[in-house]
Amino acid sequence: MPDTPRIVSDVMSLTVVAVGPDAPFKEIVRTMERWKVSAMPVLEGEGRVIGVVSEADLLPKEEFRDSDPSFDEQRRRLSDIAKAEAVTAQQLMSAPAVTVRADVTLAQAARIMAVRHIKRLPVVDDEGMLQGIVSRADLLKVFLRTDEDIEDEVRRTVVSYLFPAFSHAIHVNVHEGVVDLRGHVRDASLISVAVRLARAVEGVVDVEPHLTQQ
Repeated sequence: MPDTPRIVSDVMSLTVVAVGPDAPFKEIVRTMERWKVSAMPVLEGEGRVIGVVSEADLLPKEEFRDSDPSFDEQRRRLSDIAKAEAVTAQQLMSAPAVTVRADVTLAQAARIMAVRHIKRLPVVDDEGMLQGIVSRADLLKVFLRTDEDIEDEVRRTVVSYLFPAFSHAIHVNVHEGVVDLRGHVRDASLISVAVRLARAVEGVVDVEPHLTQQ
């Protein structure tokens, strides 16, 4: 069977830059600049995540500083105008926070980031307490796997699994994360399955199937 997919806890950062709900605007900006982060969780009490404040939440302060928005624009951008007048993290933050659990797969976390258009996800437990943070860069670490490591996993978990009696007749070559499968198989219906399983191996960029029915 294919190896177990890597999960968020495998790549997340345990050191998290965060602020409290009463943190003032300028402190938030200074903290982001000091730690070179674009977003931070906002924590309440013992560390429960109640929101996230990002650069996007701070920008309306500058955008509307010298402007006088029309009535129509005010109606369309009520949230941004409110943020322009905000002075604390609680007033600025996006809530509820988009978070993820530590046992979620990297693919699921990547999908959440893509759909919600965010760069970082606080990692929380069942009670919403902060455990870490995962970023887009963390999720891309799977593509640092060597070609040799990927090739070994494809052989073990795809070729040997699907074609145990004919694995010697199937050649696997990996270059820059692209898997090349070549050889002959008895059951042509398994070719698409082999491609799908190979593509699911972490670190694989693409699969080029050159398998034919014997």
